[in-house]
Amino acid sequence: MEAREVKSIEQARKIVEERGLRYIKVGVFDMDGIMRGKYMSKEKFLSSLESGFGFCDVVLGWDMKDQLYDNVTYTGWHTGYPDAPVQIIPESCRELPLEDNMLFFLAEFSDKAEAICPRGTLKRVIQKASDMGFDIYSSFEYEFFVFDETPHSIREKNYQNIKPLAPAEFGYSVIRNTVESETYLSLLKLADDMDFGLEGLHEETGPGVLEAAITYDRAMNSADKAALFKTFSKIALQKQNKMATFMAKWSADYPGQSGHIHLSIKDPDGKAVFHDGSQENNMSQTMRWFIGGQQRLMPELLAMVAPTINSYRRLIPGFWAPTEASVGVDNRTCAIRVIKGSEKSQRLEYRIAAADANPYIILSAVIASGLWGVENQIEIESLLQGGSAYDQTFPPHLQLPATLWDAAQALKASSMARAYFGDEFVDHFAASREWEEREFRKHISQWELERYFEII
Repeated sequence: MEAREVKSIEQARKIVEERGLRYIKVGVFDMDGIMRGKYMSKEKFLSSLESGFGFCDVVLGWDMKDQLYDNVTYTGWHTGYPDAPVQIIPESCRELPLEDNMLFFLAEFSDKAEAICPRGTLKRVIQKASDMGFDIYSSFEYEFFVFDETPHSIREKNYQNIKPLAPAEFGYSVIRNTVESETYLSLLKLADDMDFGLEGLHEETGPGVLEAAITYDRAMNSADKAALFKTFSKIALQKQNKMATFMAKWSADYPGQSGHIHLSIKDPDGKAVFHDGSQENNMSQTMRWFIGGQQRLMPELLAMVAPTINSYRRLIPGFWAPTEASVGVDNRTCAIRVIKGSEKSQRLEYRIAAADANPYIILSAVIASGLWGVENQIEIESLLQGGSAYDQTFPPHLQLPATLWDAAQALKASSMARAYFGDEFVDHFAASREWEEREFRKHISQWELERYFEII
């Protein structure tokens, strides 16, 4: 049996027995979209397929540096950090080509933890879409810088003067991707072997920056593929003594790194919901309302879209990243780009997204805000047909929060977010972003030392 043929508990049991595996790898994703997991013995894995297993709930209660949140109620010293129930997802079974003959399974939190679990949150949003008669399809595009460095060397260099894979800008370069074909082909093969196949992989503009377009799929599969791509492309490169970063902006000298999302909808009969050839730009009424909701709610949900301090370094004019909740037709200066096409290709591109976002959480925001727009028949404001969105003036309610702290306050105050994601998720995630901001404020930057130490 092939790994991607597994669809049930019985089939998961069968493939493990067929292969004579002694251990299986299982992973869950935390609030920042970072995979946490373990090797499980065959006996433990097989028993967990039916009944689940316990995973310390600190995974939902700490940050990416394993520092404990001090401002959340779900877990903490006050609860004793107990185990939370986790369910293995049989249909997530994949080959692990980087570990000979090993199998990998995704898992997700259940019971009370499901209200906070990023994958559980997306599952609820997708169910809401299904209840409205919508089958959501999406795909992620990631820009990421690659360096001839290791986790040890970047620390030895204090993250300064690090060596990129390529020496200078050369977008779409065939020379570069041919010279470095071993690296490119290793990522393409990994993507095929683990079923997060890439529609394209090319050199972007910037020294050592690549762009990968992941094949579109139903929303949950799409988020799984994006999260797995980010995790295992890093692993593959580190095995080659290289490193990838998905930071939104790692250098002041180069553009930020996007994580654009393409999205379309089908009805229960498989008909494209966004396409209407009789309307301007082939946009159906549903598409206009869906984008109208995304535009209106972007300031409220920005913490889910731009979740780190570094996210806001990217959202500045002139660096291919939007600065307001703008919408345009085939316009890459806008936060949302309408892509006019046939019934098959009509879609939107959510361009505000950066590479550092948790795929499950950002896709939850992208879909839910659109559904809210349809439910409330929200029209698009200021649809830009041409020109630069940077030169336009937008009303205050379409201005984006300038900091992570402000974005977290907007999320906490959002009645829509609470209705679609639940109070537990909103309170927990907003608190985790406040923690991130407070941790940042504890540290003194090199810029401050150079500016103030002698002179002030």
